[in-house]
Parts: sequence; structure tokens; C-alpha cells
Amino acid sequence: MTAKSSSGSRWAIGLFAVALLLGVSYVAWLASGAPDGGPTITRAASDPATEKPTRTPRPSRTPRPSRTPKVSPTPSPQPRAQKVGIVAGHWKSDAGAICDDGLQEVTINLDVAARVVSILQYEGYDAELLPEYSEKLPGYEADAFVSIHADACNVPEASGFKVARVAASAIPEEEDRLVNCLIKEYGEATGLSFHKNSITYDMRDYHAFNEIHPNTPGAIIELGFMGADREMLTENAYTVAQGVARGIACFLEGDY
Repeated sequence: MTAKSSSGSRWAIGLFAVALLLGVSYVAWLASGAPDGGPTITRAASDPATEKPTRTPRPSRTPRPSRTPKVSPTPSPQPRAQKVGIVAGHWKSDAGAICDDGLQEVTINLDVAARVVSILQYEGYDAELLPEYSEKLPGYEADAFVSIHADACNVPEASGFKVARVAASAIPEEEDRLVNCLIKEYGEATGLSFHKNSITYDMRDYHAFNEIHPNTPGAIIELGFMGADREMLTENAYTVAQGVARGIACFLEGDY
């Protein structure tokens, strides 16, 4: 064999060996279980830069509790203020009794009566000042009615006060209680004595008693004598008025 023939043989053997090796490798690969007889394709992982983010669902809102509507409380009816009529004796009519030095009864009556009304109003009562012959008197209705007067000064040594109600009363128990309250409170406030035995017919038959409503408790008070009691009536008018006002309040509040 020549050298050229020997070289060709070796080349052929080498190719055969390579072919044989490739065949064995292919058979081994098939035996490894490639799916569907083909190569496995591995997909590249998605790129987070290009992948659309998935929205996180918003939590559902918890509904707000409905507001309970404010209900305004029904106002309680306020109790009616008790009504009191106060007459200033002789006011807008005449002077009343007149002393030798010119002191007039109506001056004392009006001063004290106006103070009584102010005190009662301050205490919450519906008090009003009335003249002697007020147009309101016919059928006048109130929780209490008091006419304020003063005794003459023609008996210099006479001192003290008087209180009376109408003789023929439709409500004697109520009016007696009003009289007793005035006697008690006025006497304590002023220190004056009560003239029980000097109540006159004119006091018991006082014109206003026959005009006001029969169910209106009424009384008339003679504050004192314009002679011996002048200092109390003129210089201590507020104390005098307090005594009358306390007597009326005593009656209205049921303290006696």
C-alpha cells in the first residue's frame, strides 16, 4: 500500500468515528425524554420594566354611620306668673285725707303702692298699679287684689294699721287667709299694732270689692295714721311696702 492510500484510509476512518459519535449523542438525547420529541423551549422571564403592574384593588369604604338627627326638646310650658292688682287709694280721683300741714293721703298711698308693685315684679309676680277708679275694675280677675290707704291725722295719738275684706265674701276662707297674711307680715315688718276693733263699715263695703270678680281674693289695708305713724309712712316707705308685699307673697305661696 502506498503512503497516499494509507492517508486516505485514515481520513475515512476519522469521519466514520465522528459520525458514529454524533449518532450515539443523538440517541442519548432522545433517550433523555425530550417532550414531544423536540427540544424544550425555555421562555425568558418577563421584563419587570415592560410588564404592566397589576392594580391592587381598593378596599371597600366602610359606610359612615348615618347621623342621628338632633331633636330639639319640647320646651316645658312655663308656669303662669301670678297676677296681683294693687290700687293706690285716691290716686287719679282725689287727695284723700289731708293733714293741717298739707300732707295728703294720696301721696303716701301712691308712693307705697308703686314700691309694692316693683317688689312683687322683682319677685316674679305679674303685678300692676291701678288708680282708685280704674276702668279695669269691673270683673277684674287676679290671684290677689289689695287696695292701699292711710288713716287720717285728726287723732294725733292714734297709731296702728287695719286690714279687712268684703263683708259678703264669695270666697271667705281665701280672703281671710289673705287678710291674716297681711296682718302677720306687715305687723312684723313695721312693728305697728293691728287695730282689730276699729275696722269701719266703709272698709268692709269698699267700692272695688263690689266691682272685681267675686273669685278674686281682695283686701284693703290702712297702713297707719298720718299723725303718730307719719315717720314710718313717709321716711320708711320701703319698709312699709315690703310688709305689704310679703303679706301678699305669703298668701300666694300658701305660707299661712
